[in-house]
Amino acid sequence: MDINFEYYKIFYYVAKYKNMTKAAAALGSNQPNVTRVMKLLESQLDCQLFIREPRGISLTEQGERLYAHVEIAFQHLLNAQEELCGQERQGAGTIEIGATETALYLFLLDVMRDFKMKYPKIKIKIHNHATPEIIRSLLGGKLEFAVVTTPIPMPQNLFFENILDFQEILVGGTKYDFLCQKPVGLQELKDYPWVGLGKGTCTYDFYKDLFLKHSLDLELDMEVATFGLMLPLIRNHFGIGFVPESLARPLLEEKSLVKIQTDCKIPKRSIQIVSDKGRAKSLAADTFYKYLKGF
Repeated sequence: MDINFEYYKIFYYVAKYKNMTKAAAALGSNQPNVTRVMKLLESQLDCQLFIREPRGISLTEQGERLYAHVEIAFQHLLNAQEELCGQERQGAGTIEIGATETALYLFLLDVMRDFKMKYPKIKIKIHNHATPEIIRSLLGGKLEFAVVTTPIPMPQNLFFENILDFQEILVGGTKYDFLCQKPVGLQELKDYPWVGLGKGTCTYDFYKDLFLKHSLDLELDMEVATFGLMLPLIRNHFGIGFVPESLARPLLEEKSLVKIQTDCKIPKRSIQIVSDKGRAKSLAADTFYKYLKGF
């Protein structure tokens, strides 16, 4: 099938903006021409890509599938263009990476601050999702690499490098200080309200498995989407929860949190860099990747 590749470029902008007029403006064209080309593309592909609506357009299922491929190809072409123009050799470029909540708070934020001081022209786009979704995006070519938290599904075509181990501890607000007199069993603790990252995250699966190993079922009373919400909720007595020790330490020192000792050992977890073995990184991404490993 011989389709003009310019059609795919126009399709990319139409699908991105969900509006023919905005796409035309981004392309330096006009709305009638963009509409004409999209009708030609639909005709040549023999499928409907868009649903026309009063306030714009939406993608059909076939349109979504095409956009998933075109978006990746378009970004790769832009990265290649930057490299060939020599922009990245001058310390510029754009990087798209994935990062989990825990990896961001424990490691990535500090490293990015120092990296941006050294390479101010390199732009970093962070896709902050749960580990399984980040791995899917990496496998789909949408990310250059990812910084995630164990446990991790480990497809064979991905390369994993450990960069930081960390320990989590059980904490609660000051009203739970009566639990701090001696180590407490999970059996006793399971009936207290729990706060934690919700279903679909590796953190949720990690602690679900920990409780199952003791023949217990962990049910969260408050599921949060972001790690940044956990400590404020725990500190304000909405429940108890496991958090990285280094992040809890300042609140423990100011006595707004208490540490609850469990009678079982909580395994250490780690932060790892994940990359695709079969895909080369852009120069900007490779610079950041090496910086993370050496930090």
